[in-house]
Amino acid sequence: MRIGLLCVVLIGAGFALNGLGQQPKPSAHAADMPAAVFKNYKDLKWDRILPDLGDASPEICILHVDPKTKATKLLIRAPKAIHIKKHWHTANETHTMILGTATFACDGKKTEQDQGSFNYLPAKMEHEAWLSAGSLTFITVDGAWDVNWVDGPPTAADLIK
Repeated sequence: MRIGLLCVVLIGAGFALNGLGQQPKPSAHAADMPAAVFKNYKDLKWDRILPDLGDASPEICILHVDPKTKATKLLIRAPKAIHIKKHWHTANETHTMILGTATFACDGKKTEQDQGSFNYLPAKMEHEAWLSAGSLTFITVDGAWDVNWVDGPPTAADLIK
């Protein structure tokens, strides 16, 4: 019994010692790898999307842009309820509702989405949205972020009272 236990201890020690002093081998592409990104909500930089609306303007924060593909991750928050008029994007787009609700309309259908809801819209699909006051939406696009308004951007008339 003691010899068996001794063998197990020695084998275990051999495995442990075998890995000592070894460092992970850097990838041949390590220099090409992007750095990790960490951002805390309280430190985010927000810009008004519709400056003419002042404090009522939805705000945008670009979280990350892939340097090669230009794929973009961003947040949009709406301090006031607003109708985001028909528009489209060059790239595929997703929305994930973090806070509040939104109603999205495209292809003749309207869908209400609440906290935690997700959608996917193919590139160039015309759509519009009604955002609740205090809503926060996480958006990804497969390419560079752009907005192409069908009938012009929202105005003060699109604020929902």
